[in-house]
Amino acid sequence: MISINNLTFEIGARALYDEANWHIKPGEKAGLIGANGTGKTTLLKLIVGEMKPTSGTISMAKDLKIGYLNQDLLSYQSDKSILHVSMEAFERQNELHDQIEELLKKLETDYSDDILHKLSDKQAEFEALDGYNIEYRAAGILAGLGFNEEQQQRKLSQFSGGWRMRVMLARILLQAPDILLLDEPTNHLDLPSIQWLETYLQAFEGAVVIVSHDRYFLDRVINKTVESRKGKLNVYAGNYSFYQEEKSLREEIQGNQFKNQQAKIKQEEKLIERFRAKASKAKMVQSRIKALDRMDKVDAVDDDTPTVNFSFRFSKPSGRHVKTLKNISKSYPNVPILKDTEGIIEKGDKIALIGANGRGKSTLLRIIAGVDPDFEGTCESGHNVSQTFFAQHQLEALHLENEVLQELQAFAPKHTETELRTILGSFLFTGDDAFKKIKVLSGGEKSRVALAKALTADANFLLLDEPTNHLDIQSINILIQALKQYEGTFIVVSHDRYLLDNVANKIWYIEDQKIKQYPGTYQEYEDWQAGRKEAIKNTSKEPKIKKEKKEVKPEIKKVQGKSSSNLNKDLEHLEADIVEAENKIKDFELQLADPEIYNSTDKLAELTKLYQAAKNQLNDYKNRWEELADKILELEE
Repeated sequence: MISINNLTFEIGARALYDEANWHIKPGEKAGLIGANGTGKTTLLKLIVGEMKPTSGTISMAKDLKIGYLNQDLLSYQSDKSILHVSMEAFERQNELHDQIEELLKKLETDYSDDILHKLSDKQAEFEALDGYNIEYRAAGILAGLGFNEEQQQRKLSQFSGGWRMRVMLARILLQAPDILLLDEPTNHLDLPSIQWLETYLQAFEGAVVIVSHDRYFLDRVINKTVESRKGKLNVYAGNYSFYQEEKSLREEIQGNQFKNQQAKIKQEEKLIERFRAKASKAKMVQSRIKALDRMDKVDAVDDDTPTVNFSFRFSKPSGRHVKTLKNISKSYPNVPILKDTEGIIEKGDKIALIGANGRGKSTLLRIIAGVDPDFEGTCESGHNVSQTFFAQHQLEALHLENEVLQELQAFAPKHTETELRTILGSFLFTGDDAFKKIKVLSGGEKSRVALAKALTADANFLLLDEPTNHLDIQSINILIQALKQYEGTFIVVSHDRYLLDNVANKIWYIEDQKIKQYPGTYQEYEDWQAGRKEAIKNTSKEPKIKKEKKEVKPEIKKVQGKSSSNLNKDLEHLEADIVEAENKIKDFELQLADPEIYNSTDKLAELTKLYQAAKNQLNDYKNRWEELADKILELEE
């Protein structure tokens, strides 16, 4: 379908891609993942031709129909209804509709056969293209993305950026392309809309490439994961969870290869050093030196998983009741949100506030934060409660001329520069990144700065409104680790189910204009909502078969009574055996590095068994070589 061959793309002196390869097959559903700055969005732009590669090729059929959702579509403006905008996907049907209307108008004064034939042909083609159902299809897609009938008739210009992006997504889906390229499609969707999109994409017959930070979404939609890393595209034959497991296996194998190779190098260097002064061993020494020079070096595993290595402090703990809401009512013109509802946030609560957009999540959060005074009822803070509120609009409150470190220093003056640099490092601002000006940062980088500020506040109560917007998976992991370490109380609004399931111990949702509560994790809440009586227990992984380890007793060749020349012959034979064993191990390691082997448990087990046996044999040979080498030295001294 699409073939990427030896793709190189350079930005200045930096190669974003360096001879990368990937073949996208028909019907394939792939997740394109990687840290921010590794070129995911750039790759999509290269595929659609918005950018040109430095070298290499991207080839595809000329008639391939691509649907491309990107953040630039937010700039699209129209005073037409969103139903009409979404129906723009049906270009030919709309063209035929206008032509039919024009012919019908002509028929009022011209009854010629020519007009009648043209009208008949246009109507037949219109019907063949299902033109009479396009409005119904468009309305169905919009409904799935959260637009009710009244909203579908409103002008696009009346909606905020996030809702406009949904309309653009609807228009792309209605085009029925051969392949969908979706850049962060869940960024502006609520949970019900994300779940609808999951179901839609699962049934979609074309190919899909998704750039997303939502690992639950990826797990439920994709069947292949492609990691953009260090200029290459590494393919894993499964969803995101499969990728994590297989990557861990690959790194374990690579780590073992590196460790074994380093041990071998040290041993070889030791032997070379031992025999370097012996003229009789000059040939052998030179042979080992050349072998070391020719050796394909295995790289050490580069662990780029960031961790939070600082602790959050607040000067005083709160009382038992952090917030008490009584008889809360709130409405907008003709839109009731909350009606005579109540709730209590207690010390230590980790609350996920969830639900569809328009149900009042952000409104309730603003009431709790005290930034929306226009409501009925009371919202009281408890004893010693100190709070900080993170919302997306706070990105606009960052001081653009400040450097990143300056921004934190101004906000948290009690922290030392070392502490703040440590915090910034945990949020992926390392080295000179701390001295970048806020104005040059991307949306995701600004979000990380604002989050770092929120989490360094002397606050025992955090309110977080969609904190994962614009964050990549690495940054979300940092936020999860940070919230797990936080000993205070928090309430978070988010559509990222992985984050919610990892940090929340209580679920709040709004139903019938009331605050409802579920005392458990997000996954338990989902299961309960689906009507299950009992939370799904974590599926345990297949237990590994423990094999009894047999002590390997190397056979030491008797050397009593043998001459030095005979021992040297034995040594040469052993060296040949060692080379053969090393080649065998290298062959096994190549097989174990092949992703296909992990699709068969039996083959993997058998190959692992053979690999271990070869390693044991090599150790046996090396021990025997050492014994003989020591004996030769004794005889020759």
